[in-house]
Amino acid sequence: MSTASTSTAPRRMRAKVRYNVPATIILLVCAITVAIPLFVTINMSLKTTAQAVDGRAFTLPAPLSGDAFAEAWSLTDLPRALSVSIFITAIAVVGEIVISSLAAYAIVRNWHRRLFRWSFFYLLAAMFIPFPVVALPQVQMTGMLGLDNPVGVAALHIVFALAFNTMLFTAFLRSIPISLEESMRIDGASTWQVFWRLIFPLLGPMSATVGIFAFLQSWNDFMMPSLIISDPRLQTVPVLQSMFQDQFSNNYNVSFASYLMAMAPAIVAYLLAQKWVISGLTQGAVK
Repeated sequence: MSTASTSTAPRRMRAKVRYNVPATIILLVCAITVAIPLFVTINMSLKTTAQAVDGRAFTLPAPLSGDAFAEAWSLTDLPRALSVSIFITAIAVVGEIVISSLAAYAIVRNWHRRLFRWSFFYLLAAMFIPFPVVALPQVQMTGMLGLDNPVGVAALHIVFALAFNTMLFTAFLRSIPISLEESMRIDGASTWQVFWRLIFPLLGPMSATVGIFAFLQSWNDFMMPSLIISDPRLQTVPVLQSMFQDQFSNNYNVSFASYLMAMAPAIVAYLLAQKWVISGLTQGAVK
């Protein structure tokens, strides 16, 4: 009888598993929607020029050719654009994580003070102001301050992402008990020591979430660099892609090869950090 009971136990557990068919179908459609353009990009970039102009995007390349990547690398001056994009993205990621975490820590631990509460509400209101609304004043201001360069673009990325990132860090910090800080303060630690030695390491999952959002936003941004940076030699990858598309719109395999090289860093960064992103969002939602 014990054997029968043990054999029926897995069946009961399997019977309790219910599949959400509508949600599965929706996720499958979303996955296909994302996978098809990626497949076309990879497929077209591996074709020769003669194969690319025949208009058959879904036919496999025969033979495989990597000449489009070498040609795109030389025609678009991609190394310089990649270095500029990496420079802007690195400053934006580090600046957003540090400044937003400090602002959120000050707001959460001083919530009883009116100034900090209203500062948080002010930041929330600033989230609803899109960049195109204040684009012209920002262009004039950066020109007057001599920031019409990649440094100015990185600074604007930090400023415009401050509200959203502070909100994320604030939700996460409220789940950290203040008793942990009190034990360090009893040992004589200052506020800066408490933050950098205790709080900031605990913000690892949320810092990864903010970092990947900052990376994707800075790497894929087109409008801000095109308006702010005055030197064409210092343009980022998205702006360079647009300029290249206007000049070589009929060279499909080279165009798709340049697209693939431009999107590869963002895809790799997200794949490496997706576990941290999900962890940071879920932990920040639980108090």
